[in-house]
Amino acid sequence: MQQTHPQGQPGQHGPLAGVKVLDMTSVVMGPFATQILAGLGADVLKIEPPEGDNMRHVGPMRNPAMGHIFLQANQSKRSVVLDLKQPAARDALLRLAEGCDVLISNIRPQAMARLGLAYEDVAARNPRIIHVSCCGFDQRGPYAALPAYDDLIQGATGVPWLAQQYGGGEPAYAPMTLGDRVTGLHAVYAVTAALYARQQTGQGQAVVVPMFEAMTQFILGDHMAGLSFAPQLGGPGYARLLTAHRRPYRTRDGYLCVLIYNDKHWHSFFAAIGQSARMDEPMFATHSQRALHIDAVYAEVARLMRERSTTEWRALLDAADVPNMPMLSPEDLIVDPQHLATGFVHEIDHPSEGRLRTTASPTHWSATPPAAQATPAPRLGEHTLQVLRDAGLSEAEIATLQASRACLQAAPLQPAAPQASTPTTASTQGNPPCPAT
Repeated sequence: MQQTHPQGQPGQHGPLAGVKVLDMTSVVMGPFATQILAGLGADVLKIEPPEGDNMRHVGPMRNPAMGHIFLQANQSKRSVVLDLKQPAARDALLRLAEGCDVLISNIRPQAMARLGLAYEDVAARNPRIIHVSCCGFDQRGPYAALPAYDDLIQGATGVPWLAQQYGGGEPAYAPMTLGDRVTGLHAVYAVTAALYARQQTGQGQAVVVPMFEAMTQFILGDHMAGLSFAPQLGGPGYARLLTAHRRPYRTRDGYLCVLIYNDKHWHSFFAAIGQSARMDEPMFATHSQRALHIDAVYAEVARLMRERSTTEWRALLDAADVPNMPMLSPEDLIVDPQHLATGFVHEIDHPSEGRLRTTASPTHWSATPPAAQATPAPRLGEHTLQVLRDAGLSEAEIATLQASRACLQAAPLQPAAPQASTPTTASTQGNPPCPAT
């Protein structure tokens, strides 16, 4: 029977306060999605195997199983360790699902079915459940059972091909988990839209969020080009995004990011440098002509940008209202004046990891604001016993699970010892034992 929830657990705030999410995700795509849901106030129960989420073990880290990406992607969640290879743990998970609004996984659907955790299995215990499967491919196609990782999906959807066209060199992946995070955002709106639909209809449902299709939509939205038409009117590729000159411009002493885009910008730019007559040149005269000659247009801007320093250009372009921004590094972002003013990048105290930098929710709400500060990412199995008790398992049932190590609880936190000056960076750190308490 679906349990009702008060307006969130103690300390929960935000538009999703009162929503309980059973989170069976790991690595980046799923945890990124559930991190957003947790940041909006959902009570997220992170189900981990005894060895923990893989990203726990990727350094740098101060302590084993608390890697930096895990710390960033798992705040405001509760960690529950269940060994789902054991039937008793699977039964415990279904007990948890009875009281949850959402079950979200990025385990392949075929593996979920083998575990007895497909939509039909979970809906038999909780007909109102929103069962979200983040997977590699739409399950109606021939790729349904294939494994998927960010690098593979980037390659399969054309990111390295585009990088090759753009740079003229070797194909390259985007240097971030682009496919994971794009798909994670799709998962967030899938969850929230399905919750809204359930409010209207009373019905739960299964939702599939595939990486390949999500990234194909993302890429073809820009680069369908001539392939948009049948028969096609030329090849793929949005020329402005693919020109080799679309990059931060080198100035006399550094780099600057500038986008001279519409007619007003171009008039203002040439007026600012005392060359207003250049707007009469055919390749600058109209938006269509600039798009047709984009390589030459951007190459000319690149030539002009070398004539002044970055500081001189910023003053000139700001006065002319021509869009520009500095080229920042991750270190620069930490102390960027915008982030300092809004508190977006801020510091928190973790009970085992010490002082950490993290980011806030990028959205701002007038009526249902999320909590001002997230709770730190959990230690492995930190909340196992609490969550099982809250789900109605008896002490005898929990003791049986512990005896077979079907569930594990983190050891009580000891007073922090002085930190070594050099943090652990290896990705092969062992997982600390999680004895029953």
